[in-house]
Amino acid sequence: MAERLPRVLFVCVENSCRSQMAEGFGRTLGAGRLSVASAGSRPSGQVNPRAVHFMREKGIDLAAHRSKSLAEVGPDALDAVVTMGCGDACPWVPARLRLDWALPDPGELDDAGFRAVRDRIEALVGRLVRTLAMQPPEEVGGR
Repeated sequence: MAERLPRVLFVCVENSCRSQMAEGFGRTLGAGRLSVASAGSRPSGQVNPRAVHFMREKGIDLAAHRSKSLAEVGPDALDAVVTMGCGDACPWVPARLRLDWALPDPGELDDAGFRAVRDRIEALVGRLVRTLAMQPPEEVGGR
């Protein structure tokens, strides 16, 4: 029987920038080691074109991604939920490990600011992949 990959959900309000970029990095950096998805508490219905553009600079294509609601992600058990700094606008989602990265919404930032948020997400996702990939799913979050 195949070993189950740790499931990670990245959440922000609109699921148009931060959580989409985190999902893109998660799929790339965690390929074969994690199962990743993203969702929003109030999805915008589209991925921010600037997120698509700036992720393309990193070789990650978000053009086929779409903004999704939490209900669309499904009720399967999650090993980790990462909120992007949306405070009370991000609902509580049960998971073994819960993190909040407190990232600013890059939507209104200039290009350098947007890239800085993107690069911070890349570093945080890389660290999360290394952490989760070293632990069996039942041990994620110290349980």
